[in-house]
Amino acid sequence: MAFLGVDVGGTFTDAVLLDEGRVATAKVLTARRQEESVVAAARAVGAADVERFAHGTTVATNALLERKGARTAFVTNAGFEHLLHLRRQARAHLYRLCAPQPEPLVPLERCFGVRGRMGPDGELEPLALETLPGIEAEVEAVAVCLLHADRHPEHERLVAAELRRRHPNARVFASHEVAPEFREYERASTTAADAYLGPAAGRYLSALAAACAAAGLPEPLVMRSSGGVATPRQAAEHPATILVSGPAAGAVGAARLAALAGLENAIGLDMGGTSTDVCLIAGGRAERTSERPVGGLPIRLPSVDIHTVGAGGGSLVWRDRGGALRVGPQSAGADPGPACYGRGGTKPTVTDANLVLGRLPLRLAGAVELDRGAAERALEGFDPAAVVDVVNAEMLRALRVVSVERGHDPAEFALVAFGGAGPLHVCELADELGSTTVIVPEAAGVLSALGLVMSDERRDSVRSFLVPLGDAGELPDEGEADLRYRGQSFELTIPLQRDLATAFHRAHDELYGFADRDREIELVAVRTAETRPAPQVDLVAESHVVVDGPELVALAGATVWVPAGWSGATDARGTMLLRRR
Repeated sequence: MAFLGVDVGGTFTDAVLLDEGRVATAKVLTARRQEESVVAAARAVGAADVERFAHGTTVATNALLERKGARTAFVTNAGFEHLLHLRRQARAHLYRLCAPQPEPLVPLERCFGVRGRMGPDGELEPLALETLPGIEAEVEAVAVCLLHADRHPEHERLVAAELRRRHPNARVFASHEVAPEFREYERASTTAADAYLGPAAGRYLSALAAACAAAGLPEPLVMRSSGGVATPRQAAEHPATILVSGPAAGAVGAARLAALAGLENAIGLDMGGTSTDVCLIAGGRAERTSERPVGGLPIRLPSVDIHTVGAGGGSLVWRDRGGALRVGPQSAGADPGPACYGRGGTKPTVTDANLVLGRLPLRLAGAVELDRGAAERALEGFDPAAVVDVVNAEMLRALRVVSVERGHDPAEFALVAFGGAGPLHVCELADELGSTTVIVPEAAGVLSALGLVMSDERRDSVRSFLVPLGDAGELPDEGEADLRYRGQSFELTIPLQRDLATAFHRAHDELYGFADRDREIELVAVRTAETRPAPQVDLVAESHVVVDGPELVALAGATVWVPAGWSGATDARGTMLLRRR
């Protein structure tokens, strides 16, 4: 069987074709219409008679960050029309009093209220649908979020049905269908984002399905932020679930290849041209979170727990007003790109520093010739070794956020390096972090596309409780529970098990240094997931490589810098396993 994965990025679209264990890869420039790039990448990699096709997209992310979504209206309870604008009345930055908050996706003039009220225990005021104001015909989507609809959605169902009757051409999104959890602002923000992205994502997914059908490809499965793939119809129902599509695929690929190498605890390091994504992998699975900000807005949906910093191979090198050396977050991008690419770029980048230090070959991917002289001219006045130290320090902080700051000992975790630049820095980062093992997949440069091939189908669900744990009744056998001591503001997520109380006390003690075993525990929510496992796949190495640093190693899909003190070899799957001597 042949399996195809295509991941669309801002500059390149990557394709991986896995056929009988052998991996073929291709990169094409991303076109304005992403579906054209997907088909072009599939053709470039030689896809034919594909059994399964999975896809990672940036359509939803781009629409949210660039504010190019639908004309959206927001409906809530009368008196709460300012919900999206008041947020939680917290400053955007603790010490910068004038730091602006991101503008809500729905302006105040399109926020409406309807009379009626649910409380925590049921109806407080009957719903009066006749008080629902008229909404302009030009609105493309409507987000509905009523108080306590996570537990009592009856009013919200009626409001959504009325809006669908009045506006048959607009898409209506109700919060109990999107994110049925308490905390009204986060639920409202998530629902508004889902509505805002709905028309654009729906049009793209329809165009993608048509383009793939015309090209003889099977219907693509779309990667969700939670690390599982879904059908285009499922993704279009709630497009906010695909906001972290590509990075989630990379995390899944890193977890799978680490497990195949015999290491279930690892930290993924995905260093691209503009940014670096890191994620913790424990027990063979990438860690997940129930909420993450995107574009400064809280999105309360399951997502792979990825921490991102603005440091990549194309990050610009500069000095601040005090003369200190800085790297990023600005990037040279693909046009003109780093100075060494010879496309007119003159500003120094991390890639230029790596080339001058001899950590890059003069030819990339068999076609791109690098200009060492241009790199040296761009770096005039900068120490290239210091540039590498600065960018490493930025990535090291990100690695510590997902490991040390969450109570994990990095010595017990391997580092999995991928992305175009990750393998050039990973060994030095491991030294600083205290890790003694590094994994570099043979297809590190396109690992997100490979992760798509290896991803399960997944559908996440959440049920809101907000009751004492002893009153919750029977719970599912598998999944996760959000628990807290009564009176606390935030929860801990614990795997469902027979004795949840003991597990919660233990987790609270490990994280915060104490446990109050006499205090009542509150069950906030239960999270479950329906999964269909991905097809079993294996990889076959094209060659065997042994390395003893310092040495520059060129794998089929990655360039690895192995400094002194590190050595290792590739395994039967082409994955390079390096250890500190």
